[in-house]
Amino acid sequence: MLWLSGLFLIIILLSFAMIFYMWRTAMQDRVISQDLYFKDFPEGFGDVRIFFISDLHRRIVADKLIEETRDKADLVIIGGDIRESGVPLERVEKNILKLKELGPLYFVWGNNDYEGDFHELDATLLKHGVKILDNTAVSFESQNGSKIALLGIDDISEERDRLDLALSDCRNEDFRILVSHNPLVKKQLTPEHHISLVLSGHTHGGQIRIFGFGPYQIGSIKKEGDCIYMTSNGYGTSAVPLRLEAKPETHLFTLKRGTDTEIGEAVEKTY
Repeated sequence: MLWLSGLFLIIILLSFAMIFYMWRTAMQDRVISQDLYFKDFPEGFGDVRIFFISDLHRRIVADKLIEETRDKADLVIIGGDIRESGVPLERVEKNILKLKELGPLYFVWGNNDYEGDFHELDATLLKHGVKILDNTAVSFESQNGSKIALLGIDDISEERDRLDLALSDCRNEDFRILVSHNPLVKKQLTPEHHISLVLSGHTHGGQIRIFGFGPYQIGSIKKEGDCIYMTSNGYGTSAVPLRLEAKPETHLFTLKRGTDTEIGEAVEKTY
């Protein structure tokens, strides 16, 4: 029976070691930098740099992450789920103030953002000058008159999304970027919408994957036709602060004009 006790102890130690590994993985700070080329990207803008982060949930953005990405972005997009139930607004404010150091902030709602008093969250975002893209669009114009539209829709799983309203905010922009917390927005898009880049989160890449299998697909970036679709693994975690085979990630994209729509090589840094 002594060998059974020893085996049981080994199993317990291995379990603790695995849990610790999964926790350490979940607490990583990763930035994936990538050049994205679009044949229809307006020349008047030169290069446009976007820092994208989604699914913060309970995490506090690390100071090291801010230091390493400072002065590298023209705008910052929060792709939803900046909090979940039980996360105090003080923590949300702390994350907003940190991200504001990188550039002007834009935000779309995620499903977990509606847990608790979402009116207070809305007021907090507005208080700190965050532009909320709730079925709306904003337009940027270069010196030569070229325009880029940034569209954002409300959360799909909460049935608050109105892509038609966001599109109606667009005019004659040369280039359109769509932000949707839930990547299922892809099913709503047609070539007539003239969307060139879609940024999403929500799935956490499955968060805990066993032998490559998980509840959702791993985060990815793919070209389909003249559009690039990006789904992020996200920064935080849901339910448990653990990850396995689905590392947390943030993104630094540089949008460029190219002869074709192409995805450049990803450069990953972990801090």
